[in-house]
Amino acid sequence: MNQSANEKIRNIAIIAHVDHGKTTLVDAMFRQSGTFRENQEMDDRVMDSMDLERERGITIAAKNCAVSWKGVKINIIDTPGHADFGGEVERSLVMADGAILLVDSSEGPLPQTRFVLKKALERGLTIMVVVNKIDRKDARPGEVLDEIYDLFIDLDANEEQLDFPVLYAIGREGMAKLNLEDEGSDLTPLFDAILEHVPAPRYDTAAPFQMLVADLGYSDFLGRLAIGRVMNGVAHQNETLVCMGEGGGVNQLRVTRLQTYQGPGLVEAGEATPGDTIVLSGIEDVKIGDTICTAAAPKALPRITVDEPTVSMKFAINTSPLVGREGKIVQSRKILERLEREALSNVAIKVEQSEEKDSFIVKGRGEFQMAILIETMRREGFELTVGRPEVIFKEKDGKRIEPIERVFVDCDETFLGVVTEKLSIRKGRMVNLVNHGKGRVRMEFSVPSRGLIGYRDEFLTDTKGTGIMNSYLEGYELHRGDFPTRFTGSLVADRQGVGVTYGLFHLEPRGEMFITAGDPVYEGMIIGEHNRDNDLDVNPTKEKKLTNMRASGKDENCVLTPIRPMTLERAIHFVREDELVEVTPQSIRLRKAELSATKRHMLHGQKKREKA
Repeated sequence: MNQSANEKIRNIAIIAHVDHGKTTLVDAMFRQSGTFRENQEMDDRVMDSMDLERERGITIAAKNCAVSWKGVKINIIDTPGHADFGGEVERSLVMADGAILLVDSSEGPLPQTRFVLKKALERGLTIMVVVNKIDRKDARPGEVLDEIYDLFIDLDANEEQLDFPVLYAIGREGMAKLNLEDEGSDLTPLFDAILEHVPAPRYDTAAPFQMLVADLGYSDFLGRLAIGRVMNGVAHQNETLVCMGEGGGVNQLRVTRLQTYQGPGLVEAGEATPGDTIVLSGIEDVKIGDTICTAAAPKALPRITVDEPTVSMKFAINTSPLVGREGKIVQSRKILERLEREALSNVAIKVEQSEEKDSFIVKGRGEFQMAILIETMRREGFELTVGRPEVIFKEKDGKRIEPIERVFVDCDETFLGVVTEKLSIRKGRMVNLVNHGKGRVRMEFSVPSRGLIGYRDEFLTDTKGTGIMNSYLEGYELHRGDFPTRFTGSLVADRQGVGVTYGLFHLEPRGEMFITAGDPVYEGMIIGEHNRDNDLDVNPTKEKKLTNMRASGKDENCVLTPIRPMTLERAIHFVREDELVEVTPQSIRLRKAELSATKRHMLHGQKKREKA
């Protein structure tokens, strides 16, 4: 095997926790490398191209871009920082030879960073550490660097990986330096370090063209796009190639257009060289993990492997009386097509047909990933109902095992008791407690994944919005037993109509309302949370009986308590097994799976008799 390196290219992934400044640093790299003209207007966070990414300030999909420095093309892969998007991480790291670990100089390395870094070390990537935001008032770069070394040792990094170069940066100002004492004016030290430390992509000079498909795109003009890294050989436009799928299936294809990255966009190229990231069009039947190679010497590369999904959720058509009023797409066939399209471009998601008619089971990494998918579909005009996220159990030696998460909590000392109590109810076990006597404590717990579903909102309420909670999947353990998921019942509307101030005002002592006057309601719709643990059928459409008798004194004035807006995540966490979330482009409603009160009472009585 004759190995050679393409010195004209470097492939680097950027690893960082949410909000540590990764996308801002990429913006600064664009500016300094001359990607944008001096007078050209550009948005902040160019790489966050999805509306949801801009709103939430997080990276959801791994994206590619490229900058040039001293005649060398640097392909940059922007990876998500959240463990729920692990599938995005794994397929993006396939294209990289090195990685920049970007860490906040105050917060230090956080659990989601750990998840992506572990994947990068397993792949043997060269790691460079950049301590960002050193201008923060609470910056502690020395301590953070020690924490990074501890993290590398904890992740079984070898001696070579532990000898990583360190840079200090202020991403927002586009400045990096090798030592804290240096002045620092721009990102030149960072660019030079990438060229020096990240190895050039290696390839076999004798091997024919091979490309591993790591991502899929779609263009209205060009159709399906296959995005991936050229492992060996050279490809030319209009060349006839073959696509090797799972199970050895071979499809012949003709490359209608070959493009490479320049800045955040694409430019047409005549040929693709080894190590480069390219986009091919003219391929219809292609999946992530396929190999595109020459027809004369077809040889498949190892497929991208992804951790198994841990959470499943039921997606179904909307069967409420309000169906079709707010969304354009309501058919089960269209919902299935959209889910299958998502599974094509997201390797971590699997779609299966449910036993029930017009419903599908979607399996993924976590409820946050599911919520992003539902929110995206909702914005595209879909109407659907979704069930509560459920953890996927496994069998081992005839015993039931479940996914366990390592949870890190950072909160004020005063909230230590309530957090510990709530997590212990959910079968969580404390494994570490750090208290420096400065008012805040750091705790580590081992908690079943199902115990965290719905807990994040509760945690923020318990810590008055000041607590920070992060987690990553630790592995599988024996089932830890059942625990209550919710201590309250639901207030369920018993008829169709519109919410009325008088009716809702007199229901307020019963619990927290989800709707306000003027909102449409129907039988079986959940309009609030009951103070007690049982469900209660109520009439929110009740109006005051008017008479012609004059009252002594002024009638009481009904003023409703303002309601908290129902968000998708809150709705998903709230519902029980027998409840669903109705999602439309304009509304999020909660409802019982069985709308008829009579049928619900019959089912409840039947379950009681079965238990007896």
